[in-house]
Amino acid sequence: MSNKTDREINKANKNSILGVTGRNWIFRNMLSAETAERQQRENRLSRFLEDDYDDFHSSTHDFVLLRRLIAYIGSYRKKLIISVLMMIGTAILAVIRPWIVGQAIDTGIRMGDLYSLRQWALFFVIAALGELAFNRARIIIMAYIGTKVVSDMRSNLFKHMHNLSMDFHNNYSVGRLMSRLISDVGVLQDFVTWWFTGVARSVFILIGIMIAMLIMNWRLALVTFVVLPFMTVLTNYWRKRVRFVYRAARIRLSLINGYLNESISGIRVTKSFSREQLNKDHFEDLNLSYFDANADTARLAAIFFPGVDFMGSLATALLVGAGGYLVFNDFLTAGVLVAFLIYVDRFFEPIREMAERYNIFQATMAACERIFGLMDTKPDLVDDVGAIELPKVVGRIEMDNVIFSYKTEERVLDGITITAHPGETIALVGETGAGKSTIIRLLARFFDVTNGTIRIDGYNIRDVTMQSLRSQMGIVLQDTFIFRGTIRDNIRYGRLSASDTDIETCAATVGAHDFISQMSDGYETLVGENGVNLSIGQRQLISFARALLADPAILILDEATSSIDTAHEIKIQEALNVLLEGRTSFVIAHRLNTIVNADKIIVLQDGVVLEQGTHLDLLSSKGEYYNLYTMQWANNKTIL
Repeated sequence: MSNKTDREINKANKNSILGVTGRNWIFRNMLSAETAERQQRENRLSRFLEDDYDDFHSSTHDFVLLRRLIAYIGSYRKKLIISVLMMIGTAILAVIRPWIVGQAIDTGIRMGDLYSLRQWALFFVIAALGELAFNRARIIIMAYIGTKVVSDMRSNLFKHMHNLSMDFHNNYSVGRLMSRLISDVGVLQDFVTWWFTGVARSVFILIGIMIAMLIMNWRLALVTFVVLPFMTVLTNYWRKRVRFVYRAARIRLSLINGYLNESISGIRVTKSFSREQLNKDHFEDLNLSYFDANADTARLAAIFFPGVDFMGSLATALLVGAGGYLVFNDFLTAGVLVAFLIYVDRFFEPIREMAERYNIFQATMAACERIFGLMDTKPDLVDDVGAIELPKVVGRIEMDNVIFSYKTEERVLDGITITAHPGETIALVGETGAGKSTIIRLLARFFDVTNGTIRIDGYNIRDVTMQSLRSQMGIVLQDTFIFRGTIRDNIRYGRLSASDTDIETCAATVGAHDFISQMSDGYETLVGENGVNLSIGQRQLISFARALLADPAILILDEATSSIDTAHEIKIQEALNVLLEGRTSFVIAHRLNTIVNADKIIVLQDGVVLEQGTHLDLLSSKGEYYNLYTMQWANNKTIL
């Protein structure tokens, strides 16, 4: 019998162990699968995350970031002082109210004095109304300050972004910039509105409660304070870990914002290449990665805040035990014990509030790292000390032995020498990567030459201000950007003082007036972002009208006709002839038939001038230009 019992017991134990082991194995496998999936997701996003982690400065202390943020708040010092005074009044009234309850119990209820009870009840209502009034005024003032600080910072960041060079914008995605301007700056509003006076109020209330408890009964107060060392350990554990998870969440939110911007802007390309599913999968990775980061913050909160509540309950239990003993032995009145119980509840309330404020603080510091990191980015191209205003130019341009490299080891231009006399049209031709676009970028001083000089009317362009240089240039690009607004506003963009008559005259001169007049609202027709409701040819004609209205002495056309269809080519060419007349012009063109009348054609190859001359001269020499021109002519003939 005993053997059978032993076998049954062993079998039961075995089944129990297998059951627990099986459940643990399933649970561990679920966690393991989830962790593996998360790691795979992070690996897929790693190259995107690296860019944003570069925006964080681990050596930047919170104090430094906070000091820089306070500098913005300093402009509203008077309102802030008023708000702090309101907060002090709130804290005092909050500390007094439990004491009033204790007095009402001891002098009213316990002594049977109805008049005294009514008095203390009235005092309590007055204190509550006073706290309400102070709180309302404080919130209104701080909401105003918070909104203004966010507005100021966003304006400063926008201005700074416009001061940064083209090299910066070429390497920094639009989505990341949008995230800084909208998402990160927006975080600061909650911080300014609630954090400063909120934390100060919590500190004052906490100190006031501790003082009140010590005055009322120092022994009972010390019993309450027994839990503080445990509270300190829990807070320190949470504080060390929460900064990292908030930083991770901000980075992933930035990636989501950036990808949304990119995806919406490029939706036509996405649909053209049937990339919808791949884009959805990538966004799912980004979204789940952001979820993971927020889940980490939730896990930390699930440790800390219940821990604070438990400390409060423990303190209450100790207080009831010790306080009850003192009341039974007439060492303490019931009113004081009740006041203490209210104080204990109030004691942990500011601790919880400060922990929540610390959440806001960490989110703000993570945002500040990114904002101030961008603000600390120095423009790599600025006006030289002593730079002068460039006088009105006639348009003589000299490029003397110009050498340029985007990267130190790779020369893009190697000893370029070009002279353009006033009113001449200089055409730049060559294969992709020959250096054509780089020449016009250097001419507009979007980049500085590595060696050599560029002079306009004898002035080295490094000795004049960039604003005075570019204000005398008109630039028309292949991908013409049309701003959201009316056609009239788009043409007026380069010369805001232009009259409606001037705008219409310029539009008529370049051949844009006819199609504009036929539109529903004429020149007041609203066009979508980047002119989505206009054809390529219409957008180009508007850009020509815009350039003509600005009346620049120097004109730069970067493949301005390469996207034009044959039907519009004649009209565009006529508009170009009007635009080029009387101006020194640099024209980059893939369609060589559009530059046969240029005064000088520069043929580039691998960053050097291969040959130069007029169209006829270069054809007669039968060099590289001859090969390019005859090849295009043959292709066009075949197409026809």
